[in-house]
Amino acid sequence: MDVDDLLSEAGLRALTAAGATDAADPLRAAERLRSQGIAPALAAAALTQVELRRRAAAKFGADAAVMLFTRAGLEQATRAVVASRRAERLRRAGVTSVADLGCGIGADTIAFARAGLRVHAVEADAATARIVEANAAALGLAGVTIEHADATEVEIATDAVFCDPARRTKGGRRVFDPRAYEPPWDFVTALPRNTPRTVLKLAPGIDHDLLPDNAEGEWVSVDGDLVEAAAWCGPLAEVPRRATVITATATHELTGTGREQAPVAAPRRYLHDPDGAVIRAHLVAEFAGAVGGTLADPTIAYTYTDEPARTPFARTYEVLEHLPVALKRLRAALRDLDAGPLTILKRGSALDVEELRRSLRLTGANAATITLTRIAGEPAVLLLRTAADPAAAGG
Repeated sequence: MDVDDLLSEAGLRALTAAGATDAADPLRAAERLRSQGIAPALAAAALTQVELRRRAAAKFGADAAVMLFTRAGLEQATRAVVASRRAERLRRAGVTSVADLGCGIGADTIAFARAGLRVHAVEADAATARIVEANAAALGLAGVTIEHADATEVEIATDAVFCDPARRTKGGRRVFDPRAYEPPWDFVTALPRNTPRTVLKLAPGIDHDLLPDNAEGEWVSVDGDLVEAAAWCGPLAEVPRRATVITATATHELTGTGREQAPVAAPRRYLHDPDGAVIRAHLVAEFAGAVGGTLADPTIAYTYTDEPARTPFARTYEVLEHLPVALKRLRAALRDLDAGPLTILKRGSALDVEELRRSLRLTGANAATITLTRIAGEPAVLLLRTAADPAAAGG
């Protein structure tokens, strides 16, 4: 289905009708639209857009209701809260225009334009480029030029460049090797040489050694989900490494070199499980220093303290007991606690969580939490309890 078909008078009517249809039963929804004289292909396309809009609300909020999407484009699109923060940082750095290479459905283009930047958005896929045009028009954006072109062949005449290389194959499979990105990795990493103020959006698992020289590596999580990494190049780099944790109420940042080593000691009363952004940014030592913590194993991110710490950078648990590692003894120990519903965390353990859960065969009434980890290089199981917020408790 062509994008222009959805933007036609008949297409807009189909979108309105699809939005008013109960999508719980797709077959009945399609039949209802066809009964209103909507062509089958148009009905199917409209119902797909309504489904994508509903899913997109988590990333785009109210904007999703008037935007168009592709499944792959929505999957890779930057969350609005992350894109807005990035655009504002560029604006504060004095950037007035930006080339958005590989703009996808336009998430970052939207944020740049709303921050007052002029945007040259480039998209290699013709249908997706048309969607960006439609989204920019639907949101009333100004100062946006959209070009259907290969990013490697575009002349860049802007203050800054933002590049979000595609990390999926044409078949939809996720790509983990940067050498398989599109545009090619060599082109992506060469961008800062020609336009020093360059930002690269990358997969959270990117190897630090692959970041451009002297770039700031930033890892971002939203409500506990690690969503992206970014390389801030040239004069945009402020620190070597940054972990950004965004919650519903605030944004928190932890910075450092990413090369520090945290002290190691025996486990203490409270265990802190750092946010994925902290771990991927290699800032566990900086986090441990901020809470006065130590590690029980130099290879495990769990950080231990004597007192609970109010921190947005980790989940905090009270360590109640060291449990035996052997299956029979662990089962017996948990049954002595009348454990039933069991939350199993793990860091540094090769054990399969669901297989262990089945093997334990717990039927008790009490909820319990354990973690499978290592202490001083040896396997360990700790019984945990979610710690109360020390501020709420008057601590």
